[in-house]
Formats: sequence, C-alpha cells, structure tokens
Amino acid sequence: MEDVAVTESTQDVCCAGACGDLLPSAEADRVARICKALADPTRVRLVQYLAFSESGTVCACHLPDALGISQPTLSFHMRKLHDAGLVTRDKRGRWVHYSVRADTLRLARDFLTLPDQPGTHCC
Repeated sequence: MEDVAVTESTQDVCCAGACGDLLPSAEADRVARICKALADPTRVRLVQYLAFSESGTVCACHLPDALGISQPTLSFHMRKLHDAGLVTRDKRGRWVHYSVRADTLRLARDFLTLPDQPGTHCC
C-alpha cells in the first residue's frame, strides 16, 4: 500500500504558472467599470448606435425615439455611460450631443480580445 501512496503523490504535481503578467489593479478596475456600464442591453445599444453614427455624434433628442425609451430613462443610461468614461457629452443650446470615447472603447476591445482557446489544462 505504501507504493501506491508514493506513486499518487509524485503524480500530483501542479501545472506551471502562466507566462503572462496580471492586469494591473488600476486597469482591472477601469475594465470592470466599463463592463458594469455595458451590463445593460439598452446601454449596449446606445454605445453601438453612437459608435456607428455618421457624424460621430448624436443629439440626445433623437435617442429616445430610436430606442423606444423615455427622456428620463435615456438620461439615466447616458449618465452611467458617461461615468464609466464610455461617452462624452457636449451641450449645444438646450440639447446634449453624445459621442463615444475611442480610448475607452479600445481598452474594452483589447480586453475582450483574450485568446479564444487558453492554454491546455494539465491538472
């Protein structure tokens, strides 16, 4: 019986660690804020709509009808996106124009381009 115990313990060796670095805490916090902001389907639709707008900016007056939501609901969602750094706002008269922040979208896109098939698992 002792031979079996020795054989099992010698085979129970952990895999080598990852060869990449951990994401720095500040960057992980920023990515988490972005993910939280995008965890709502309406906000995902808003970012997509703004990102593909021909002029690069959209007046808030067009968004409620485009999305089928009320102005107060739009304001709530846009504040979440703005607080996460995903959009900028520019007040023009009585209306606010929104556009996406390319640098923040780039950070989210870079994070989401993790390998499709992480390394094989040996354990």
